[in-house]
Amino acid sequence: MTTSSFSGFGTVFELTPGSQGWSISVLHDRGQSTDLILDQAGNLYGPMASNGQYGGGAISELVKDDGWTEKWLYSFCAKNSRKHDCLDGSDPYAGVTWGPGGDLYGTTAQYGVHGYGVVFRLAPQQDGTWEETVLHSFPAFPTDGQKPYEGVVLDKAGNVYGATYQGGSSTGCGVIFKLAPQADGKWKESILYDFPKLSQGCIANTMAFDAHGNLWGTAQSGGASDNGVVFELTPQQNGKWKYHVVHQFNWKDGSLPGSAVIFDNQGNLYGTTIAGGAPNYGGVAFEITP
Repeated sequence: MTTSSFSGFGTVFELTPGSQGWSISVLHDRGQSTDLILDQAGNLYGPMASNGQYGGGAISELVKDDGWTEKWLYSFCAKNSRKHDCLDGSDPYAGVTWGPGGDLYGTTAQYGVHGYGVVFRLAPQQDGTWEETVLHSFPAFPTDGQKPYEGVVLDKAGNVYGATYQGGSSTGCGVIFKLAPQADGKWKESILYDFPKLSQGCIANTMAFDAHGNLWGTAQSGGASDNGVVFELTPQQNGKWKYHVVHQFNWKDGSLPGSAVIFDNQGNLYGTTIAGGAPNYGGVAFEITP
C-alpha cells in the first residue's frame, strides 16, 4: 500500500498481484495523501485529511474493516480558533513515524509559536483520543531551520532527526536537526548540518538510519550540476556529525530526488528522483550499494 500525491492532494491505493498481473484498488481519495505507515492490524496512518476539523490539516487513520474508514486522530489548530495563531502547528505534509509506546511523530510545515512549523508527538490515550505535544517550534533562534516539509526518524534512544526546507546560517537551504528528550520533559535541538554551499546539496528529504547508526538521505538540489545529491552523516566521538556526499546526480542518472530513502537487509540504499534519466527524463528509481 502506498500513496500518490500532486500539489498536496491525491489518493491512497493498494496494488495486488494476480494471475493476470497487478490490480489497483483506491482506498481513499478525499484529501491530502503522502507516505503512510501501517500498524500490526493493517491500518494506515498519515496526513490524509486536507483540512481537518479546524482548517489546519489532520493526522488520520484508515481503519481496515469491511471497507476502509477514515478516522481523524488529531486536527491541527485545535488550540486556537484562528489559523494564523495555530500554536500546535498547521499543514502536516509529511508522513508520520512510530515511536516508543505506540506514539506517532511528525512535522507541520507552518505555524507554531514562531510561525515556521513544528515537530510534534501524538500519544494515544485510554479514551481513544490522541494528545499532541509540540517538541520544537521553528525557528527558535536566528540560524535555526524553517518549514519542515519532510518527516522524521528516531534512533534507538528515542532521539528525533529531521530536516527543514529553508533556514540555516548560510545558503538558506535548510538544516538537518536532532531533538533529544531531557529530564525535565523538554526537548533539546542540535543542528547536525547546515548546508554551507550548493555544491554540498540543498533541501534534504526524510532520512534513514543504516545498521551502523549512520544517517543517509538525499538533497533535492545542489551538487556539481545542481541535480541533487545522496549524502551520509556519521556520528563522531566529539558529539558532532560528519557530512559526506556519496553521489551527485547528473541529470542522465536522475535529477531532483524528492523522496525518502530506504535500506534492504543487505545494506543497499534505494530511492527515486522526480526528473532526469534516459530516455524520457521522467525520473528514476536508483540503488546505491555499499
